[in-house]
This record gives sequence, structure tokens and C-alpha cells, in this order.
Amino acid sequence: MKFYIDDKQYIDTKKPLDISIALSASSENPRAWYVEPPRMEPVRTEHYTGSVKEGGDVNFRDIYFNPHGHGTHTECLGHITKEVHSVNNVLTNFFFKAQLISILPKRITRENGEVDFVIGPEQIDLTHFDGEALIIRTLPNDGNKLHKNYSNTNPPYFDVSCVKKLLEAGVDHLLLDLPSVDREDDNGELQFHHAFWEVPKQPNFKRTITEMIFVDNSIGDGAYVLEIQMAPFQNDASPSRPVLYEIENVD
Repeated sequence: MKFYIDDKQYIDTKKPLDISIALSASSENPRAWYVEPPRMEPVRTEHYTGSVKEGGDVNFRDIYFNPHGHGTHTECLGHITKEVHSVNNVLTNFFFKAQLISILPKRITRENGEVDFVIGPEQIDLTHFDGEALIIRTLPNDGNKLHKNYSNTNPPYFDVSCVKKLLEAGVDHLLLDLPSVDREDDNGELQFHHAFWEVPKQPNFKRTITEMIFVDNSIGDGAYVLEIQMAPFQNDASPSRPVLYEIENVD
């Protein structure tokens, strides 16, 4: 089905480009922050068993997972505030003009000799940015991101100085294929999170961060329409399904 952006451009909703990672009860499910794999278990009581395979009438399973640690999720400022604000109340629009860019994080050596891979502001090309959402695919990009256990691996992260550039460009929704915008072990400072949401001085209730996406190499850099599908959890973060649509020209 075609939806027209204006009299010159449209998107075809029958051609979605899913950039989420599905949640599965498997050790192959990606994870971070030292959580165990997700679990999906039949409900078992004295009256019934929630498994058709085990003789039950229906499959009726409890699901145990952590939004931040078990795959694609969208979060709001409630992630770092004393009051747990809900992303379900923050994200009330779901379609955005977006730009996808690919970046190879820079290798740097810290004073203590540790090696980090960092994205700096000079690497973020917003020359053609005209929208609300920025999607960043890190390089190299391979299928390992679909299964990786990021815990204790010091994944790439963003230099906090990137925030100024993003906000000046009007980025309200940042999406990335990493478990966090901040360093895994940063002594709890979460500098990028605080700067992006302007916490505590001017808390911003409009912006979101979506982490642990996966953008296949078949999807080229450029402009898209982004849809963020999200489970309506009353929580600081929720599992989500970001979907891209190519912008097509009217013949």
C-alpha cells in the first residue's frame, strides 16, 4: 500500500525493512549486562499445563527477559531518572523521517593502556540529515550481532561530544546496533545518556534511544521513513521493532 509523503514521494508499506532482532528463548539470543538468556516456560498448575506438546489444550507460556539486555529495545529518560518514567508515555508518534549512516569506530588507547573503539562527532556526517531520527550502523557489520554476548567485551560506544552535534541537527530518536551509547564500564556516569536527555537540568521527555538493532548490509545508507513499533510496557524501556521504508519517487 502506498502512503504519500507529498506529491512527489511515497513509501510502500508492503516493502518493510525490519531492523530489529527477534527475542528467542535460546543462548543464541544476543544479550548484554551480564543477564542470562531469555526464558519461555509453560505455566504449570494443579489444574493444567500450558503446553500442547505436554498434553495441554493451548500453549500458555511465561516469558522472562530484560528489555535492556536481551535485544532490540527503545528507551526514554526514565532509564536514568529517580522516577521511572515510561517510554510508553514518551513515544506517542511512531513514524519519522530518518537517515541511516554507517561508521567504523575509531581505535583509541586510554591512559591505563586499555583499547577502546569510539565514535566521535567528526565521524557523524549529517550533511544530508533532514528529519527526526538517526540510525547508525557500526562497521564491520556481520551476523555476529544477532547472537553476540556483549557482557565484559567493552563494545564500541559514543564520545559524549557527539551529543551537541546531534541535538543541533534536531535528532530526537537515535538508533544504533550496540548495547549502549556509553562505555560498558564507565563507573556509572552514563555521560551520553545524561547529555542526550539533558538530565537533570532540563529533562527531555521527547527523545528516545533504540539499542541493539541490526541493519543488514543489503540496506544502503540514505534517507528513509522510520516506524518504531513498540510493546506498550509501562517501563523506562520496551522491546521494539524499528522498521524502515524506502522513499520512492512518483513516476
